Order: sequence, then C-alpha cells, then structure tokens
Amino acid sequence: MSLSTPRWWYDRERRHAPVTRMLLRPAGWLWAAVTARRIARTTPEAVGVPVISIGNLTVGGSGKTPVAREVLRLLRAAGIEAQALSRGYGGRLAGPVRVDPAVHTAADVGDEPLMLALDSPAWIAHDRVAGARAAAAAGAEAVVLDDGHQNPALAKTLSLIIVDGETRDHEWPFGDGAVFPSGPMREPLQAGLARADAVVILLPADMAAADPELVATFGALPVFIARLQPAAAPPSGPLMGFAGIAKPWKVERALKAAGADLVEFAAFPDHAAFREADLRALTDRAAVFDARLITTEKDWSRLPPEWRERVISWPVTAVFDDEAGFTELLAAAVIPSPLAGEGMTAQRVG
Repeated sequence: MSLSTPRWWYDRERRHAPVTRMLLRPAGWLWAAVTARRIARTTPEAVGVPVISIGNLTVGGSGKTPVAREVLRLLRAAGIEAQALSRGYGGRLAGPVRVDPAVHTAADVGDEPLMLALDSPAWIAHDRVAGARAAAAAGAEAVVLDDGHQNPALAKTLSLIIVDGETRDHEWPFGDGAVFPSGPMREPLQAGLARADAVVILLPADMAAADPELVATFGALPVFIARLQPAAAPPSGPLMGFAGIAKPWKVERALKAAGADLVEFAAFPDHAAFREADLRALTDRAAVFDARLITTEKDWSRLPPEWRERVISWPVTAVFDDEAGFTELLAAAVIPSPLAGEGMTAQRVG
C-alpha cells in the first residue's frame, strides 16, 4: 500500500511530530546501517561504457527524472548515443527490457521509464548491471542511470546528486537529517555526498536564486543550478489539479505560480495507481466548479487510456542556468581526454 509523504519530514526545526520522529529514529539508524553495509560490501562492475548516475539522497521529490531527461538530451545533441536505464519501480517486468511507450504501460515498466522513453532509448532492469550491458549491446555509448546513487552494483563514471532547492516556508530538502522512516534521507547526508561528483540544485520556476546556506552545504563539490520550467503555461479557465508524486504540494504551488486558475487540488501517494473510483470522484468535484482536470506528465502516464483524453497533462523540463558548463562536465565523463573539463566552472551562489 502506498503512503503519502509526511510534509513534516522537510521541517528541519523538528517543530512537527516530535514524538513520531523520536519513535521512528531507531528504524532510521537500522536503515542507514544496512545501506552502508550493502554499499561497502559490493564491488561495482564496469560494463564497457560510461555510466552517469542521476541520484538523490532522499526518498523522492527532488526532480531526478526531469534532470535525467535533460542529461540525455544534452548528450544526444552532442552526438553521443546516450540511453536511459531505470529499475522500473512500480512495473511488473523485471527486464532487461527496452521500453516502448506504444506498447508498455506504467504497470509494465513504471511511470518514470515511460517518460524517459519519450525522448531517448530507455531500458528497465531490476539487475542494473544486466540492464546496462543490454543497452551497451544495443549501441549505447553512454548509460544514464536514473535513481542509482544507493545502488553500488554498477561502476559509475559520474555521480550527480539532485537536490530540491525549495527552502521557502521553513522547508529544507533534507529535513532534520534523519534517515527514513524518521525523515526523508536514504542515508546520512555526508555519507551520500562522499560518493558524489557534483550537485544539481533544482529550483522551482518562481524562485529567483538558491539559498546560500543550501549551496554551502555541499562544500567543495561543483554545484549547478537548474530550474523546473513548465513546457507551456497552464490552460485558461478553472482547473482541478491532482498529483501522486513524492511532494504533491510542489505541483499545486507550481500551478499557482504559473498563473493557473486552480480551484482545488487533490494529493495522492507517490506512484499512485489511479482507480476508476478516484477519477470519477475527481471528475465530480471538478464539475462543481465547471473545471477541467490537470496533472503532471508523470501522473498522466499512469492514467487508464480511456481517461487520458479527459485529463490535461502539464509537462515540465529542467533548464540549466549554465548549460555550457554542465554539458562540459558531461563530456568530460563520457569522452575523457587531457582537455576534457579544462576550465569547467560550476555556478556557485553565495
């Protein structure tokens, strides 16, 4: 059963749910110990092509998939045959399987691989090494590994950490630093950063700059700034929004910031499988306001086919402030040479 993300996870001042935090903390210590032991005891395997890992340090909601799509686009625009690889969370197929959006559904391969496959060849595999080898055998010159930072099986050429840059209204991407289920962390902050090569702070479109305190958290690691930009403005007229992602409140906030006439918003658990009853209830509620339904591209991919014409998909993309510098970082990993990376600069704030 899917559970909604506790919003208090992202309050680092521990003002909310202090007893719950305390009771869950021992489980977090156990989770962190198991993760550290698994990483320490695994010898990563190389597969003959560069592997760029797009990961995060929290259990969701940082924007990995939009960044992975942009990494794929930049590499392919540079003439590099980059292909995506995902575990296929939520899908029934174990893989390795190349994702075909015309054939597969989210129930087969998961919602995120379907999004990645819209722009680039994409594979799913529970065994990430087997998946990377399948991609390489199919002609991949680079593999972009979605959500792979805590998976030590594959040898990574470049490890990027994606961080949600929203720090307004007392929000902090790492909460109070506690590990799941006491907080949002998959592992302690410094343990995860020690395996990273660079950080991408993903800002909401309406946020002018990254919090200097957040940037300073990453010390000497290169930091790049990207913005989550809508592919188009929301349609005019009353809209009833809904989303089943790790931080659904971000979608509500983004729609309002983009000028949507949002009459109401419904939040569902991450990767929610929308039932007919859910969709009928949303439709009935929207009818009260004479509103149309709107959701994220990721949620839209999980809708039953007969519902897709009745719901508006609102895509967003990751846009880098320093696209040239970020592309240079990628090129240095994929095409190593004495000159690759020379003069590379990350955008620092503060």
